[in-house]
Amino acid sequence: MTTDTTSPAVRVLSPRLPLAALLALATAVFVTSLTETLPAGLLPAMSAGLGVGESAAGQAVTVYAVGTALTAIPLAAATSAWRRKRLLLTAMAGFAAANTVTAVSANYPLTMVARFVAGVAAGLAWALLAGYARGLAPAELRGRAVAVVMTGIPVALSLGVPAGTYLGELLGWRWAFALMTAVTAGLLGWIALLVPDRPGQQRTAREPVLRALAVPGVAPVLFVTLVFVLAHTVLYAYVATFLDRYGMGGSAGAVLLVFGGASLVSIWYVGARIDRRLRALSVAAVLLVAGAAAVLGLFADVPVLVYVAAGLWGLGWGGVPTLLQTAAAEAGGARADAAQAMLVTLWNAAMAAGGVLGGVLLDRFGAGAFPWTVLMLMAPVLAVVAGARRHGFPAG
Repeated sequence: MTTDTTSPAVRVLSPRLPLAALLALATAVFVTSLTETLPAGLLPAMSAGLGVGESAAGQAVTVYAVGTALTAIPLAAATSAWRRKRLLLTAMAGFAAANTVTAVSANYPLTMVARFVAGVAAGLAWALLAGYARGLAPAELRGRAVAVVMTGIPVALSLGVPAGTYLGELLGWRWAFALMTAVTAGLLGWIALLVPDRPGQQRTAREPVLRALAVPGVAPVLFVTLVFVLAHTVLYAYVATFLDRYGMGGSAGAVLLVFGGASLVSIWYVGARIDRRLRALSVAAVLLVAGAAAVLGLFADVPVLVYVAAGLWGLGWGGVPTLLQTAAAEAGGARADAAQAMLVTLWNAAMAAGGVLGGVLLDRFGAGAFPWTVLMLMAPVLAVVAGARRHGFPAG
């Protein structure tokens, strides 16, 4: 009698995720997310280099987010029939060109135009990445494929921005953007060689995206997305300026590194428990970010407590992208794609609004107003999460 020792292994290992292709898409998510928030750690240097105030330099985050928010949905519709690989390569080539202009420009209006174009290119990429990932994976692994691709967001916020800040402090802010161009150039080759092509969609009548708002739970998740991201961006986009006010301007990289390390812990913890603890984790995220804002508001002149606040902030924020995307998908049900499209648009709209609101607060009240603004915004977020017990942020 013989024993078949190969077929069980084959059954265990198959089907497999196309990791080389999915990691390329994750890198596209990483580089676009990082480029959006990179100015947060470079504001003083960018302000001096462009000859404008720090609140004006902070609009580099705003115009990027506006470009993404305005174009993600319409560009997705206009290019729905394009081959996926061709579309992604086009988007990333435009992204590299825009970052190159940002790196070399000494003219503020030109820099803002380049940032807007980078946001448009990112919006084009974001509109196709989740569907592209699903199309590359076996049917039973599509959700996991999207999860792999979307790890680019928290990794960019957790490690990319601190690393970019350190590079900017070491070599100058322009080199940070030049590095984004270099990474994107390498990514273009990676996509061309290792990412399989997929067809676009047939042009058929589509259900209006806004109908997803009628699904129970979708509106609360979108409200939380809008206000939570707004609160985070108000402080995050101007964190270097805030620290500079309290004599810690040279420590921005270290503070963001603490934030990033705590965010990675949060990503791991949330990812391991989100299927059963979505509601509890969402409440904890709100309370941790609010607690961090309170510590910064009261003790910003105590360096050790600033680092403690950065840790609390990272623990609260790190898992938020995963929490909100999961909540939107679960609440949306059959209209999950529409709910996700609105979430991406509102996310970037909130980032744009956060850059504007932060600039207004800085000019009128000074950097000390940032943590108190965050604290006030987190109050309605907590109320909505707590109230969406049956739909949106359920306990089970």
